[in-house]
Amino acid sequence: MKKAVLAKILISSLSCLTVFVPNQASAQFLPQPWVSVGEKDGDVTYAVGVRALDFGVEVGVGPDGSVGADVLKFLSLPVISPYVGVGWYSEDQGVAFSGGVQVGATDNVFIGAGYNSVRGFNGQLGIKF
Repeated sequence: MKKAVLAKILISSLSCLTVFVPNQASAQFLPQPWVSVGEKDGDVTYAVGVRALDFGVEVGVGPDGSVGADVLKFLSLPVISPYVGVGWYSEDQGVAFSGGVQVGATDNVFIGAGYNSVRGFNGQLGIKF
């Protein structure tokens, strides 16, 4: 009888531990900056961006001197982080849509690839603090 009661207490204690023990925080408080170089219609495009708490902002220069900014939303997965975004660009370029993925290359460096409807395809290189 004592063994059955002890087993029930042990199982319920372990269940409570798994429910109430805090998990590792998935939010990232330190910003992750990156630089981006791409190509659209034969013109080289540039951008810089920063990510914090699964949101990002990217400011870039597109073809014909258009300048704009994109707001990005990241989906944090264990190794890769896909993202989608929307932005506004000058020089009659208007609204831009973007998407891509960033992959952790090492503990402190990540690489990425993306597409922006104004700035075209681009490659990214960034650091994690």
